[in-house]
Amino acid sequence: MRDPIGAPASWLARAIRDGRLSSEEVVRAHLQHIGQVNPRLNAIVWVTNESAIRQAKAADRKLAKRGYEPPPLHGVPFTAKDIFDTAGVATTAGLRKLKNNIPDKDATVIARMRSAGAILIGKSNCPPGGTGGESWNPLHGGTRNPYDLARSPGASSSGEAAIIAAAGSPLGIGSDSGGSIRLPAHYCGIAALKPTTGWVPSTGAYGLVGGLMDPRSQVGPMARYVNDLAMVLPLLCGPDGLDSGVVPMPPRRRRPKLNGLKVAWYADDGIATPNKATAAAVQAAMRALQDAGCRVTEARPSGLAEAREVSRGYWERVRMTHERLIARLDQFRTSLLQFFGGYDLILTPVAAEPAPLYRAKIPLDDQYSYTVPYSLGGNPAVVVRAGTSPEGLPIGVQVVARNWRDYTALAAAAWIEKQLGGWRPASLGA
Repeated sequence: MRDPIGAPASWLARAIRDGRLSSEEVVRAHLQHIGQVNPRLNAIVWVTNESAIRQAKAADRKLAKRGYEPPPLHGVPFTAKDIFDTAGVATTAGLRKLKNNIPDKDATVIARMRSAGAILIGKSNCPPGGTGGESWNPLHGGTRNPYDLARSPGASSSGEAAIIAAAGSPLGIGSDSGGSIRLPAHYCGIAALKPTTGWVPSTGAYGLVGGLMDPRSQVGPMARYVNDLAMVLPLLCGPDGLDSGVVPMPPRRRRPKLNGLKVAWYADDGIATPNKATAAAVQAAMRALQDAGCRVTEARPSGLAEAREVSRGYWERVRMTHERLIARLDQFRTSLLQFFGGYDLILTPVAAEPAPLYRAKIPLDDQYSYTVPYSLGGNPAVVVRAGTSPEGLPIGVQVVARNWRDYTALAAAAWIEKQLGGWRPASLGA
C-alpha cells in the first residue's frame, strides 16, 4: 500500500473510494505529518484536528452505505490560505485586528471544496492582509522554505506552498494578484494554477473585492502534481451569485493535444536577468515541449516594462489616476491579445532566481516581473518544477495560455512534469 504522505490527491481519492484507505487514516496521517514538520516551517497557523477527524469518520460511514455515490474529493484533506472565510475556524489574514475573527460561513471556494467531499485540515500563513512581498506577519510570524530553512517560501500564498511541498497537505487553495500563487509554487517546487480571471469567485476572501474593481486577482488551486490541479479546477469554477466578475464559462475537461501547438518562449524578460540555472530550466522545458510536437519560437510580448509600471500603479495607488491606470491596462491587454494571435502558449521563468533568503528585501516589481503581465492579461498560468539550482533549490517554469484555455496550459505543464520530474520531496534542511 502506498504511503498517503506525498501521494497525489487523485490517488488518495481513488484509494478512499475503493476502500484501500479510509478517510480517517488519510486525515490522521496528514495531521500527524503537519505536527512533525510545521514547528520548523510555521506554514500552518490553524489546525482543525478534532473537526477534521470527526468529518473523516463521517465520510467513512457514508461510503459504507449501500448505493452511496461519493463526490470527487470524498474524504481527501486540503488546506487553505488564511484569507478565506471558514465557518467555525479563525480567519485572520495575518492581521492582529482579526485575531478573534471566527466566520459563520465559508468562502465560496471553501464551500465548493467541502461540497466535493474534501476535508479542511488547516489554514496557512500569509503576509499581513494576504498580500505583499514576504511571508512574515505580526500575528503569526514568518514561514520558512522546506528546501532550506534559511530561505523564504515566497509571498503571499507562502504557507500554502510550503506545507504542500513538505507533504503536509495534498491540495491547497491560494490567491494571486501579481504572482502570489506562482512565486511560492516556484520557490517551493510544487505545481499551481492561476486560472483565467473571472472563472473562480473570490467571495469570502479577505482583501479580494472581486468584480470589476479587481481585474488582476484570482483564486486558484495548489498541489504537488499538475493532474491534481486539473481535477480541482472544475470544482471551483462558475458564478456564485455574489461575485459579479465571474463569467459562466463551462470548463473544457478534455485534455488538448500538444502536437502542433505554437509556443513562444523567453528566458529573459529584459527587466530581471535570470541566473544560469533558471535559464537552463526554461530551455529544458522548451525542449520537452518541442519533443511533444510543439512548434517553439523564442519570442516575448512587447510592453512587459509597461506591465510593471501599471502594476506599480495598483500597488502604490498614488502614481497615476485610476482612469489613467485603467486606460494603460487596456492598452497592455490589447497588445498581449495581439501577441497571442500567433501563439497558443508562452513559456517563461517564474522569477529570475530560486528562493531568496528569509525576509530578504527584494523590490516587488523586480520579484514579480515575469508574472504580473499575465495577471494584467487575465491569462491562465501554470507553474511546474522543471529544474534544480546548484544549491538544491527548486526552479519552476510558467506556462501561460490564451484566456479560457486553462486546460491547454495544464496539458503542457503535465508533459513538462513528466519529462523533467516535477515535485521532489523536501529534506527540511537548514
